[in-house]
Amino acid sequence: MLRLEKPGTASRPAPSELLRETRAVAVLRARHASDYAPVIDALQRGGMLSIELTLSTPGVWEELPLLRERFGDSLEIGVGTITEAADAETALDLGAAYIVTPVTDPSVIEACVRRGVPVYPGGMTPTELHTGWKLGATAVKIFPASTVGAGYVSQLRGPFPDIEVIPSGGVNIDDVPDWIRAGALAVSLGGPLLGDAFKGGDLQDLTARARRVRELIDQTAEQLGATK
Repeated sequence: MLRLEKPGTASRPAPSELLRETRAVAVLRARHASDYAPVIDALQRGGMLSIELTLSTPGVWEELPLLRERFGDSLEIGVGTITEAADAETALDLGAAYIVTPVTDPSVIEACVRRGVPVYPGGMTPTELHTGWKLGATAVKIFPASTVGAGYVSQLRGPFPDIEVIPSGGVNIDDVPDWIRAGALAVSLGGPLLGDAFKGGDLQDLTARARRVRELIDQTAEQLGATK
């Protein structure tokens, strides 16, 4: 059962317990969505359990139900690169666990909030990020994150102490600890994690990279816990 951050209101769908635990999202872009399954399997073996299928990849609508049936509740599958409310509704009808968008579009956010499903709208400026948060976003996606770096989160917390953020776009594996230390809810990784996985690369190497991400997150969280 989906819950809200503020019980009794429809203001903010909460992130899944799985995302709270793993604190990482793998962003998948491929030639066609039919290429996704073996890559998701390799990511799962490495402990990456929150998967974002990008709508810019052909075949997502057809493959999403098949992937949900194959992987069941062992991981969560969301849909990203959503820029229209109608596409958000379609993704939710097909069982998407969450919605990600590169922009701050009120209609997309409101569609997800109304249905109690986590939504992560993208933005860069304080105005964009605050707008998404105020509309009920589960967390706001700093995009493209590599443009500003992890220190940007600390700056945001001055005027917006409660805002939850997820960096996305150009986040390298070695950057992960800095973002976690800065207070990011999770990190979103695409190319640096996936590498050549969709071009015939060794999927065991992908599993190793996924495992490395999880190790860095767990180590950093443990260090932060020790300093409290």
